[in-house]
Amino acid sequence: MTYDTYRPDWVPQEGGSQFSCRVMTGVDGVKDGAAPTGTGKTPSRKKLTLDDYERGILAGDRMILSRGITLIESNASRHFDPAQELVQRILPNTGNAVRVGITGIPGVGKSTFIETLGCSLCERGHKVAVLAVDPSSSVSGGSILGDKTRMEKLTRETRAFIRPSPSSGTLGGVTRKSRETLLLCEAAGYDVILVETVGVGQSETTVRSMVDFFMVLVLTGAGDDLQGIKKGIIELADAIVVNKADGDNLRKALVTRADYEQILHYLRPATEGWTTGAYACSALTGDGIDDLWKLVTKFEKAMKESGFFQERRARQALQWMDTMVEEYIHHKISQDPSIAKKRDSIREMVIRGDSPPTVAAKAIIDALETTIFRR
Repeated sequence: MTYDTYRPDWVPQEGGSQFSCRVMTGVDGVKDGAAPTGTGKTPSRKKLTLDDYERGILAGDRMILSRGITLIESNASRHFDPAQELVQRILPNTGNAVRVGITGIPGVGKSTFIETLGCSLCERGHKVAVLAVDPSSSVSGGSILGDKTRMEKLTRETRAFIRPSPSSGTLGGVTRKSRETLLLCEAAGYDVILVETVGVGQSETTVRSMVDFFMVLVLTGAGDDLQGIKKGIIELADAIVVNKADGDNLRKALVTRADYEQILHYLRPATEGWTTGAYACSALTGDGIDDLWKLVTKFEKAMKESGFFQERRARQALQWMDTMVEEYIHHKISQDPSIAKKRDSIREMVIRGDSPPTVAAKAIIDALETTIFRR
């Protein structure tokens, strides 16, 4: 079946490829996105079985990988068991990628940095998966998920896969589902996983607990020297990277790098056997990007030789297990109707001032022990 197309009036007759727009006239009797009138059917995607998911992901099919991640991210209770079985099936094919966490304040250039690094790695033959976490609105709960549009060049790379995900209010934007998404990408053959987080000021400890190498991007002139000594984030970093070291900003970037080098002398390294350093690069021009990747490969080699690489991953798996248990308990408590009713009445007492929070908390705990944790 063929369809007629026409050029919009604003396209010059002599226009070249820069005016490549064509408008399809459409199909008679069919509304936009709907099935032909009278059929009573709507188009639907094929429902995949777990075998379909497994085969597609292991074959590197990006469409099926995307649908597998959607299954993982679903909050529907009916999707939990098949999602966990899928993870269990692909687990033997995971663990072969290097996992790099990247964070920094908004405006530091995380997306541009990741795009430049990702394109460079693809040119070298690597397969790169980018897990970009966008902050969710505390009002509507929605996310823009704009990272993919900002990485326009990387999205065209056949060896790259970009998956923006909402933070859903989670500190640092990284949750159990982010960890499982990472495993699916590894099973699909991606040997480099780049995890971009919401930004400094959130719980970056969660990010540290799922990656091998943790990189913090900083700017020049973002605050006084004391800003750099905030241990909550700097102590977690395996590298401090001063971005936008180009043009008139180059000299300032080099000064900032030197300042961070001085600060790092007073802090304990994030990884045993590795000295955290400060570096300068330009994601815009690409200067210093290749050197940073050489640093990551040097880190990976050194940590594997010392045995710390495997030890850290084992520890991360245990932390993941503990987090899953905590999430289950919290979910169980929130879904129990008797507990919810008791909690609501106790909350009203606290709001009215009839009960101090400590006594109210004890009352809720007693209700939990007699209802959920009863022997």
